[in-house]
Amino acid sequence: MIWVQFAILLAAILIGSRMKGIGLGVMGMVGMLIFILVFHMQPGEPPLEVMLIILSVVSAAATLQAAGGMDYLVRLAETILRKNPSKIVFLGPLVTWVFTLFAGTAHINYSILPIIAEVSTKKRIRPERALSISVVASHLAIMASPVSAATATMLGIVRDSGFQLVDILKVSIPATLIGVIVGTLSVLRMGKDLDKDPEFQAKLKDPEFVKKLDASSGNAGPLKPGAKLSVLLFALGVLLIIVFGSFPQTLPNFADVEGFKPNFAVGADGSIRMAAMIEIVMLTVSAAIIIFCKTSTGEVVKASLFSSAAQATLSVFGVVWMSATFMDHNVAAIEQTLGSMVRSAPWTFSFALFIFSMLSFSQAATTRALMPLGLSLGIAPQHLIAMFPAGNGDFFLPGYPTLLAAIQFDNTGSTHIGKYLLNHSFMRPGLVAVSVSVAAGFLLSGILL
Repeated sequence: MIWVQFAILLAAILIGSRMKGIGLGVMGMVGMLIFILVFHMQPGEPPLEVMLIILSVVSAAATLQAAGGMDYLVRLAETILRKNPSKIVFLGPLVTWVFTLFAGTAHINYSILPIIAEVSTKKRIRPERALSISVVASHLAIMASPVSAATATMLGIVRDSGFQLVDILKVSIPATLIGVIVGTLSVLRMGKDLDKDPEFQAKLKDPEFVKKLDASSGNAGPLKPGAKLSVLLFALGVLLIIVFGSFPQTLPNFADVEGFKPNFAVGADGSIRMAAMIEIVMLTVSAAIIIFCKTSTGEVVKASLFSSAAQATLSVFGVVWMSATFMDHNVAAIEQTLGSMVRSAPWTFSFALFIFSMLSFSQAATTRALMPLGLSLGIAPQHLIAMFPAGNGDFFLPGYPTLLAAIQFDNTGSTHIGKYLLNHSFMRPGLVAVSVSVAAGFLLSGILL
């Protein structure tokens, strides 16, 4: 019976991923309905913490966007990239990695990808090389960002084992950076140079194509008055979260308060849950940007990132709740099947993380669904931290928005989805970068944790 249920789970995820947008969320609920009515499964715990973190962090990023802070960051990145066009394959992924590390969402890079494509093309460097690893780098950085929903979820899972935010970051930040660097080396010779690419050379005979190819996509117009201040306020919010997550003793404890009762925001030991602090801090940052940078709430809800927050929240809601219900109902069978294997070779659990993220297109959903299972299987928390980057398989099936955007921005057509679907531009750098990040994670966790 478990295999029938698993087939329903996979079918819901696959159909939802093909629907795109809110597809994963609504199809997850279809799976939930079947599990409850047909198989009489008790619903698992809905991923409320993950959903609220995504809403609060991406809403803060949308406020930054509305205040002009995103434009300011993009212009800084553009200056760096245009001053060093010959190094675009190295600088592109580093910029997207840093941007995502700062903002906690890869969607912040939609404004960077066309610049990477343009600089590569004008320098006649095959854009596929820089774009492919830049997209992968932005995804990996989610596992190293102190304000991402995936990192906050991971902290909530390993905190009871004595690990704090700084323990996750001191492994995931260098591990993913090493993965990005090695992934960059893997694409240096990927594809033919543009001057030797017959398809590109044939396109150069079209004057309209050449005109479009050399057109500039640079930012025009002055920055909004509060743009720089909004970046500073957002940075202060990120810093606060790092401090609170690394030194929880700086926060008040309510265990000795008369009539204390643990709740969604406060744990049984009286400490405030980190997820709640991220939500509070980031929405406070949003308020500060709106007030001090003279940004209206109407501009915030119209920002493209705000729409991304709604889609991501609904997707996580459906797919994680469905997965949690399946896991809870079949936990004994799963532990019996996988327990001995992952206890003797913990690294094998990274394949489960990768496959689930490949289907769910969400690092946060993967972390919330599988990391608790890893603990119940007896995997040491430090090993789970080492495998954290493995939850970045969303490049494998070329349907994630940042992958499709990179393909769209490449006017040369070098960044592509192959004839057989899986032979696409992101496969090589993705597999290399994730594999190296996990290997580096095990090495670093053994030394630092």
